[in-house]
Parts: sequence; structure tokens; C-alpha cells
Amino acid sequence: MPKSKRAKTYHLTQVTKKTREQKEQLFQNIRATVPDYKHCFVLGFDNMRNNHLKDVRREMVDSRIFFGKTKLMSRALGTDPSTAVAENIHRLSRHITGSVALLFTNRTPEEVAAYFASFAPVDFARAGAVATRDFVIPPGVVYATGGAVPAEHDVPLGHTIEPELRRLGVPTRMVRGKVVLGEEDGAASGAEGYTVCKEGQTLDSRQTRLLKLFDQCLSEFRVRVLAYWSSDSGEVTEVDPVDENAMEGVEEEEDE
Repeated sequence: MPKSKRAKTYHLTQVTKKTREQKEQLFQNIRATVPDYKHCFVLGFDNMRNNHLKDVRREMVDSRIFFGKTKLMSRALGTDPSTAVAENIHRLSRHITGSVALLFTNRTPEEVAAYFASFAPVDFARAGAVATRDFVIPPGVVYATGGAVPAEHDVPLGHTIEPELRRLGVPTRMVRGKVVLGEEDGAASGAEGYTVCKEGQTLDSRQTRLLKLFDQCLSEFRVRVLAYWSSDSGEVTEVDPVDENAMEGVEEEEDE
């Protein structure tokens, strides 16, 4: 008897695994790029976001950035003097761990460090991130930013969001078309607000959803220069020790 089509599983997403040929091409691309640039940087990422990474690519249009498996990138540069594609560049291998990328550029280390030091766009936190500050929704009429700005510069929260707030555990209610937490005149009643998170707390998906509803960005995208190699001196300079626990994954695998 033929199988019922109803029993078939349909996957809505499909991820194509990198083939051996693609990995070999990335390996060759990295090795071929080394002679074209004066410096090779190992970059680490905090709170990785691809939309912010695109801004980095636009700024570094005169350079090349590679993402890939750490072992593959290490082998491409060389793991010892006999396999190194350039003098001493194999010494970068010990910094290629965790979620990192390779940046090849002719810009000076000072220029690169200054750019990444000044580039820190904020974004909404993801589950597992650590809260950088407290966020408490004041009692009374609930405003769009949850009390982050004075009421005279804010607007009341839309009534359509109130059911979701209750679903997320915030004890709100509707009073004359307004979303209210506790009594309508919260300040006069002396009631306490609702604490969404406290500084240093690891956020869960419920908290991050609430923060996003109130337009609160507690995450900061940062690129850290871990170490770099210079062709003129043939030396590797360590800048910032790698911290695997502080860096999130990178979704892309190469620069094109």
C-alpha cells in the first residue's frame, strides 16, 4: 500500500552544507590573498549581527574579510614554519579560536583599531545575553518606551499590544482605552512597577521580547582586534586575548 502524502515531512527551511570543493576554494583564496596585503588581522565579535557586519564590509571595501571554520583558516595561513604561507604568519593560528574572522588590509593597525573602537552600534538583546542595566516598567499608564523617557516626551502604548504583555507575564489591564499597570495613577498610589530585568542578569526569550516591545536596546555589536601580522616586520602582535565565551557565532563563511 503506498505511503500517505499526509505523513510526509516538509521542511520550510533548507541549509546547504559546504562542499569539499567550496572549502578547498576558501582555503586557496586565503592563501592567495596573503601576498596582496600588508596586514592580516584576527577579529572577534561580540553580539554578532549580520546587518552591522554589512556596514563593516562597506567601510572595509578596500580590504578582504574571510569567515570559515577555524581549523581551515589556521591551515590556510599555516600551522608551523614549514606550512606558513608567509614568514611567521603561522603564529596567528593560536588566536584563531572561537568565532573569529580574518581581515586582510593595507590600512595601518592604528587605523583599524581606531575604526573598530568607534564602531559600536546598539541592537536588541538576544536570549542568553547579559543585561547591561535595569529596566522597570513604572506603574500607571504604560508608555511606548516603558518609562525610559519622560511621559511628556513619550506616547501611551498601543492597546493592541496589551494582550501580548499579559501573555508575557506583565499584569496589565485596559482602563478607558489605555494600557495600565496597577492603578491608573501609579505615582499617587505608591505601587511598584514591573521589573523586566536587572543589570548582570542573563536574559531569557520572554525578557528579550519585552525589551523589544518597549524599544530597549541592551546589546552592543563590537568587533575586537585580537592580533595581527605585518608583512614588513614578519611579526605577530597580540592586541586583545580571545574570549570564546564573550563572542557569538558568525553565520557567513567567506567574503563573497
